[in-house]
This record gives sequence, C-alpha cells and structure tokens, in this order.
Amino acid sequence: MSSEPTAETNAAIAASLAAEIPIVDLADLASHDTVANDRAAHGLREGFGRFGLVYVRAHGIDPHALDAFYDAFLGFTAQPESEKQKVARPDIWFQRGWTPPNTERAIIAGGQPDFKECYFAAPEPLDPLARQQYPEIYAENIWPEGDDAFRQRMLVIGHQLHRVGLALLRGCAQALGLAPYLFEELVHGGPHVTRALRYLPLTPDQLGTGILWGEEHTDFNLLTLLPGGRFLDPQGKRCARPDDQSGLYLRTRPSPEHPQGVMLRGFAPEGCLVAQVGQELEILTGGTFLATPHVIKAPLTAGYERLATAHFIHVHAHKVLQPLEPFLTDAAVAAYSPPVLAGTYGTKTLVDIGLAGPSALQQLGYRHYDRLEGLRR
Repeated sequence: MSSEPTAETNAAIAASLAAEIPIVDLADLASHDTVANDRAAHGLREGFGRFGLVYVRAHGIDPHALDAFYDAFLGFTAQPESEKQKVARPDIWFQRGWTPPNTERAIIAGGQPDFKECYFAAPEPLDPLARQQYPEIYAENIWPEGDDAFRQRMLVIGHQLHRVGLALLRGCAQALGLAPYLFEELVHGGPHVTRALRYLPLTPDQLGTGILWGEEHTDFNLLTLLPGGRFLDPQGKRCARPDDQSGLYLRTRPSPEHPQGVMLRGFAPEGCLVAQVGQELEILTGGTFLATPHVIKAPLTAGYERLATAHFIHVHAHKVLQPLEPFLTDAAVAAYSPPVLAGTYGTKTLVDIGLAGPSALQQLGYRHYDRLEGLRR
C-alpha cells in the first residue's frame, strides 16, 4: 500500500496546525501584569518563530473606518483606466499611487505577474535626508484629484496599522531579550507604506489556467500588518469566500515531519488581524523569526474579486541589515552575509519584483566615473 498521505490527511494536519497559531492581545503587551505581559511575549516567540505570523487582538482598528476605506477604494478602481493612469508613476517604481494589473511579480515563482491592481501611500512622516537620497522609496504621496475622502481614509487606516506594528515590535524586543525600543529605533523614519489591493475577477476562459491572485513570496520588509479583506460576488456585492481554495494561504516553517512546511489558510479569528514576519526581521534575528511565504489563490468560479489592505513597516534606509549581536552565530553569519544597507536591499528587491527597472541598480555605489572621463578628454 502507498505510504503517501491522502488529501484528507493533509487537510487535517493543516487544520490542526492552524489552530495552534497564537493570538497576541495588545492589551497584554501594554499591561503591567507580568503574567499577561509574558503570555504575549511567548505568543510572539512561538508565532513568529514557528509560523512566521500571529493573530492580533485588541488592536483598536475601527471596522467601520476599514469598511469606509474599502468603499472609497472601490470608487477609485471603478474609474476608467485613463483616469487611474494619471496617478500611476513608474518613474518612482510605483511606490506611490496606482499600480496597474500585471505589473508586479514574485521573485521565485513561475514568473506570472500578480493578477491585481494596487494603491500605495505613506501614512507616516518621511525622513527629509532619506527622501533626497532615495527619491523613489521615500517619495511624497500622490492622490486622485477631487477625492479627499479616499486620501483621508487611507491615511487613517495606515496610521492605525503602523501604531499596532510598533506595539508588536516592542513585544518582539521583549520576547527576544533585546533592548525595549531597539526595533522602533531601526524603523523610525523608514519608508513605511500602506497598500490597498484589488484582486481581479477571472473570466470563464481563465479558470483552470493556473492564474493566481498573488504568486507565493515572502515580504521584504520588517513586519506586515493585514487587517482583513472583503470578497465581492459577480454583482459587486460583499459575500463570503466563494470556495474552500480562494484567499490567503501561508507556509509554515519547515520541520523534520514537514520538510517543505505546511500550507495553512490565512484566516484570522473574529476581531483579529494578521501580523507576519518579513525578510528584514528574519535577517536581523538570524532566522530565529522566519519570513512568511504566502500565496493568494483565485476562486474556482469566475467573476469574484477581493479587496485587501497591507501595511509594511520597513527598516530605515540608512540602517545595516545583518544579524543582531545575540544572533551572530556562525550559521547566521553564513546565511545572511554580507551586511547591506536597508535602502540598497529595498532597491535591489524592487528590481527583482519588476517594479523598478534594472537601471535602478546603477544608483548603488559610486556614480561619478564620468567626471574622470571628462577630465581625460
């Protein structure tokens, strides 16, 4: 008889593991009660170390404000493409404003561009010097003309998510035995962005062709916050998930029992949001916290779409990415060398995923060889 696990067995394993993802209560992190505080820190160590994510409760995100933002974003996406192109900026690598469909691609996936359109905005103040040195990733926000509600609602949601992220980073420092504000100091003034996403409906002829809403990838930032999305049916009305396949799925850390990890559905309990590890946090912790591979699967039925929001917290462009001193083992140094500036790391990644052109790499390093060439003439 075959020893290969059945689909039912794999589903049972995934369901069992998914139930073990910790829920971290922000009230516990802020508490003076050491028992509550330690409980939250343990949840972060277990969740970020084993799964690459945690669920966050008592986060303070107003669900009505999130709904109002999604309504405003839908209003923007319903405009003709000619209008949306007015706020599409390939010259700043689409780091602000509208990103058209089929623009971004995952680095290691099959090369298929993601089947989505997006809007990027920076909800936090920008470092003026970094803005001069990294004009694309520290760009000023761009907004559609005459749509102040969209601007205000996106900035409110982004700011609330950023506040949640900073609280979690203080908890991470505690969980890892680091100085309380170490991570906050690393991200202060960083190029943080909030992203609104609309995953596009498939047509009947696209079903079964392997199209994914988002190819499997890991985020390159420090920490990602996901407050939950909204499915829309073919009539544009809010609906439940159309089938058991569609939506966000996450891959657990490899283990002896599951050397390729296990794919889990990324579905937060009621009232919770998802926080997941990015590559920068993996590097800084020497792999103690592991970046979360995730994929967004399209429905099995034509006509359905999905709205989502993600907030990305980044290390400041001037900070060096390498394992912090407590994690400087030989294995970590070998895995995460050489050290690199966060701004350099971000620029290289944006080239890899197709948002920045290859010429962006010419910005890295000394760029004044032409001066000597001119003198020699």
